Amino acid sequence: MNTTGISEVILAEPRGFCAGVDRAIEIVERAIAKFGAPIYVRHEIVHNTYVVNELKSKGAIFIEELSDVPPGATLVFSAHGVSKAVEQEARDRGFSIFDATCPLVTKVHVEVAKLAKEGYEFIMIGHKGHPEVEGTMGQLSSGIHLVEDVEDVAKVSPAQTERLAVVTQTTLSVDDAADIAAAVRARFPSVREPKQQDICYATQNRQDAVKIMSPQVDLVIVVGSPTSSNSNRLRELAQRLGTESYMVDSAAELKPEWFEGKTRIGLTAGASAPEVLVREVIDRVRAFGAVSVRKMDGIEETIKFPLPKGLKLDDIPPPGHIS
Repeated sequence: MNTTGISEVILAEPRGFCAGVDRAIEIVERAIAKFGAPIYVRHEIVHNTYVVNELKSKGAIFIEELSDVPPGATLVFSAHGVSKAVEQEARDRGFSIFDATCPLVTKVHVEVAKLAKEGYEFIMIGHKGHPEVEGTMGQLSSGIHLVEDVEDVAKVSPAQTERLAVVTQTTLSVDDAADIAAAVRARFPSVREPKQQDICYATQNRQDAVKIMSPQVDLVIVVGSPTSSNSNRLRELAQRLGTESYMVDSAAELKPEWFEGKTRIGLTAGASAPEVLVREVIDRVRAFGAVSVRKMDGIEETIKFPLPKGLKLDDIPPPGHIS
């Protein structure tokens, strides 16, 4: 019986897995299939509890310190990327290494390396402590300065301003990053910006979908884990647009009182959240009384990133090699 008055669930499009997440998960699964368990993964392969637990059940062991990986083991770097120091240590320890860094994060690393050779310093827009930020800042030993908000821009002190470039964490709020980048330009008018913004297509598309969906609904539910930057940004965006919003790791976290007096429910998922969790949330909201489910029109994502070499059955890499 419908006690809440929910008439409709509107599904954001696109939502859920992006190409970088698909690729990272497939790298771990293929490594397990080819080399056998256990396969070691530095940091959560993607920031989703369900995905990490599924891979654990198949034979992945997640570690933070390379000293926890036994000699000769197969190691996968997470989708967020790693610093040069971590990469070198892994090589020195002789692991068979597969790099699941998202190619869009690698693009930022390549840009930093290229411009650093030309004498550039960098301002990085991102969240302190996030593994992607640590990986990007760790491409250099010095000369890269983190700003988290507009206020930080006034405090940053590069050694010189003639050659200064800005880079961005790929999973930020598009609007927040634009505001911070504008503050950087205002303070450093000659700053070099990337030809294409660093915020990835999937982050942009999911935020754009929430912008369209939020005004049409009374409540937005975001499926995503607390550690997921892009999932947190989706919830914050809906809230900022004036729509009550909650983020859940699973359907079990939904609370009936959220739905009281709500007619239309918007549902989306962060780029690291699998569709199975979205389906479970739909089932739970139906149990609360939802009558119908409708998918929004939206961009269809067709991007697929190639896998690293060395994951074919007849292609075993030597120890210390990074694929």
